[in-house]
Amino acid sequence: MNAPIPVFDGHNDTLLRLIADPKSDDNFFESPHGHIDMARARAGGLTGGFFAVYIPGDPTASVVTDRDSLPPALDQNYSLQMAMKMSAKLFEIERESRGDFRVARTVADIRAARAAGAMSGILHFEGAEAIDKNFEALEVFYQAGLRSLGPVWSRPTIFAEGVPFRHHASPDTGPGLTEAGVELIKACNQKKIMIDLSHMNEKGFWDVARVSSQPLVATHSNVWNLSQSTRNLTDKQLDAIKDSDGMVGLNFAVVFLRQDGKHDADTPLSTMVDHIDYLVKRIGIDRVGLGSDFDGATIPSAIGTVAGLPHLVEALRARGYGESELTKLCFENWMRVLTATWGA
Repeated sequence: MNAPIPVFDGHNDTLLRLIADPKSDDNFFESPHGHIDMARARAGGLTGGFFAVYIPGDPTASVVTDRDSLPPALDQNYSLQMAMKMSAKLFEIERESRGDFRVARTVADIRAARAAGAMSGILHFEGAEAIDKNFEALEVFYQAGLRSLGPVWSRPTIFAEGVPFRHHASPDTGPGLTEAGVELIKACNQKKIMIDLSHMNEKGFWDVARVSSQPLVATHSNVWNLSQSTRNLTDKQLDAIKDSDGMVGLNFAVVFLRQDGKHDADTPLSTMVDHIDYLVKRIGIDRVGLGSDFDGATIPSAIGTVAGLPHLVEALRARGYGESELTKLCFENWMRVLTATWGA
C-alpha cells in the first residue's frame, strides 16, 4: 500500500480530552481513547495541525439548559488558569516526544518537522476567554507560541458574542465585535496571530472582515447551503473569504455536514466530499483544506479516528481529484495561508 498523503489539520480538541478525563492508559503517544494519538496519526498520514485550547465551562457557574442559547460567559481568571494548563500539556507532549512532536511557530517549523518525520502542532485558542482587555496575557501566550486565535467559541467574551448551535437557521444571530474586540483583531494583526472565524456569528464575521488586514480563515466550518447550521458559512461569506485569499477547513462533525443536522455517525463520505466540491467550486482549489474537529465532535464512522483519514482521501480521489489537488487540500493550502498570515 502506498504511504498516505500527508495531512495538516485545521482543528482538534485533543488537549481537552487529555486534561478533562485523564486515564492511566490515555496519553498522546499511544492510546485506546479518542480520535488522535501519535501511533494512529502516523497510520493516517497526519503530520500536524492546530491544537485547540478550548476552555470547558466553569463547574461553579450556572448551567444553561436551553441548547439554542449561548452558554454563560466565563470568568477570566478561571479561563486563564485553564489556558495555562492546556498550553502546558502541549509543551509537555513536545518535551516527552524526544523530537517526534514539535510546537510550530513558523511555516518553516512545520516543514522541518515533516522533513524529519516528526509531527507539528500550532498552539490555537478556540475562544479568547483567557485574554484580558489590556492584552497582557496575549503577549505572554504569543511569546510562548500562540499563533492562531478565535475571538469566541460559541459563548460571549469581552470581545464578541458567539454563535449558538442551531440548525435550519441563519448565522445572523446577534451583535458582532465589541470595541475591545476591534482592538483584539488589530493586536493580533500586529503580532501576525491568525484570526479564526469558525465560531463567529455573521455580524462578527463582517466586523473582522472590515477590521483585519489578514486573509479570512475559518479553520473548521462547512457550507450553509448544504447544511443550514448557524456554524456554517453562507455564499456571501465564502465570497469574502475568496476575495481575501483566505481559507476554509472542512469540519468533519456530522451535525455540520448533514442537511438534517442529526448527530448520526452513519454519514457517508460522499457528504463530506459534497462540501469539498462546493467549496472548491465557490472559492477555488487553493483555499480549501481539512479542519476535522477530532476529539471534539461526532464524526462519520467511515473515518472513525485519525487513522481513517486515507478513506476520505480515497473518496476525494474517486470523485476526480488528482494527486496535486489532493496535496493542496490535505497540506499545502494551510501552508499557503499561514505564510500569507505569519510571513515567510
